[in-house]
Amino acid sequence: MKNKKIRCPICKKETARQGNPWRPFCSERCKTIDLASWASGEYRISGEKKKEDEESPSEDQQVDRSGDGEK
Repeated sequence: MKNKKIRCPICKKETARQGNPWRPFCSERCKTIDLASWASGEYRISGEKKKEDEESPSEDQQVDRSGDGEK
């Protein structure tokens, strides 16, 4: 079977698909650059934001864990 070539999404260099441990990237460097972009928030997946009510419980909904009965 012929070894197909793919383009690295970071540097656009053509690289072998089969036997490439960093696939779809051409190297560990490009893979790390992509991971850093996700970690820094440069890449984002679009979607609806949660309402404030859904993010954290209101004061009335918080559970008293102190044992003294006060919030």
